[in-house]
Amino acid sequence: MRVLVVEDFEVLARSIGTGLRREGMAVDVVLDGDDALARLAATRYDVVVLDRDLPGTSGDEVCRDIVAGEAGSRVLMLTAASTVRDRVEGLGLGADDYLPKPFDFAELVARVRALARRSTPAVPPVLRAEDLTLDPSKRLALRGGRRLALTPKEFALLECLLAAGDRVVSTEELLERVWDEAADPFTTVVKTTMRRLRAKLGEPPMIETVREGGYRIGAAR
Repeated sequence: MRVLVVEDFEVLARSIGTGLRREGMAVDVVLDGDDALARLAATRYDVVVLDRDLPGTSGDEVCRDIVAGEAGSRVLMLTAASTVRDRVEGLGLGADDYLPKPFDFAELVARVRALARRSTPAVPPVLRAEDLTLDPSKRLALRGGRRLALTPKEFALLECLLAAGDRVVSTEELLERVWDEAADPFTTVVKTTMRRLRAKLGEPPMIETVREGGYRIGAAR
């Protein structure tokens, strides 16, 4: 899951980014509306956590731009104003959800995950393939009833593959969806993480490598 955090209070912005990464999400953080529009023009995000009061281009204008586009990004709007009128205005701009400050971080995570499930194409809250079950909200992965001890990146990698169903997911897409802008596209981080994930999944193999294509969930060939 790829998330963009747009918040001008840098301490809060970095804190949200760090917390969401610990939940296995790939997160980019910007501090003003102009940078947000630049990122949105270059990268598809599942969810945008958007402060309404921003320097440069306002959060309202950023929201309108996202809604007018075709990327399908969901918007969780944040603001210090918490009146019903403010919430109605935010939703009227096209935001998918609205969370007043201060907020509980666990609630923020739950709302981000709920919005991501509504992105296109929609994915179910619990992902399954054969004897493998993944519950992102509980950070729980099971195979044959056995709990898998996955790192956040391994978990996110598996989540991305399961959400894709039978579709082949390229290395480039995995790098974009599971890591963030800090990832070096010339490293072997995807291959290395995939090798560790396969070892933890055990036998029989669950992840197929498609030559010159990428990876997908299915019997290895």
